[in-house]
Amino acid sequence: MDARVKPGHDDVEILGRATSLWTRSALALSGTLLALVVSTSPAAADLKLCNRMSYVVEAAIGIDDKSATATRGWFRIDPAACRVVLQGELSADRILLHARALSLYGASPIAENGNDTLCVAQDNFVIAAARQCRSGQTPAPFTQITPTKTEDGNLVAYLAESAEYDDEQARLAAIQRLLGIAGYDASPIDGVDGPKTQAALAAFLKSRGLASDVVSQPNFFSTMVDAVQAPSPTGLTWCNDTPHKVMAAVATDDGRTVISRGWYRIDPGKCLHPDITGQPKKVYSYAEAVDADNRSIKVKDKPLRWGGLTQLCTRESKFETSEQGDCPSRGFAATGFTAVDVARSGKTLRFALP
Repeated sequence: MDARVKPGHDDVEILGRATSLWTRSALALSGTLLALVVSTSPAAADLKLCNRMSYVVEAAIGIDDKSATATRGWFRIDPAACRVVLQGELSADRILLHARALSLYGASPIAENGNDTLCVAQDNFVIAAARQCRSGQTPAPFTQITPTKTEDGNLVAYLAESAEYDDEQARLAAIQRLLGIAGYDASPIDGVDGPKTQAALAAFLKSRGLASDVVSQPNFFSTMVDAVQAPSPTGLTWCNDTPHKVMAAVATDDGRTVISRGWYRIDPGKCLHPDITGQPKKVYSYAEAVDADNRSIKVKDKPLRWGGLTQLCTRESKFETSEQGDCPSRGFAATGFTAVDVARSGKTLRFALP
């Protein structure tokens, strides 16, 4: 597979439906409905996006004005936080939204949807003509929104899950989710505090050398995300030492079933912990470097990949499968994974140029 295009790693499904009083744009994430609650008030002031999800998200805004359509992103929004994404009077015909979760959340189960397909870039961007993508830009689904007008005259839209967390619950659920990625059991992810969550959080902070009062600081999620992306003394850690984006897949064998799952995006200079649940007897890893258009990077005419001899099933888009026999007949490819020993202690795989 010399060129792998892996759509769907970053996208949030956006669905729209109107009622007599409200319009709810829904985003499906991890099999859960995320709702963007909006009203029919016209856009006339600063627009804020507020995050009541258990994920740190990045949003992109589209402005459709007559024949011109522009996009801008990314606006990072922590759980239980708001961010101004548009300022001042707005005369645009339509406001459009696309959102994605941070890459550290791993193999995104987010489906693509939306009535408009506009261009985005991997890093921060402003695209003036956003309906025709150029090199380094990729199409993404956007949905029209009509935000709620607040008492102060500004406009607001809420990103929310079907659990309908309030701010406090969203913040705690997000902490629980990050603890799980870091290898600490804070399940279930429900936004409800308790001794299990507190013990997991205390153990995480201690292992990373962080003071307990960091939890109450405004930049706590940035601190926690950075800590989660650092090499860990437990479980499997991938670290990307290349200048390229790396897409990775993991597989676990519990003695009865081998489950392969991907794709996880590891940005240059970053580390990531794939979510490995339970205590598998064996763990396997595969990774490859890709360019901005998700095509395989080649070094001396050979794809830059890190794998092994164990043939397991993968496919170009996001996947999870427990069937490992006859991959091609099921629309998968047989891919060589390498075995990773994480039984005794943590294992860090560093992806580097040859």
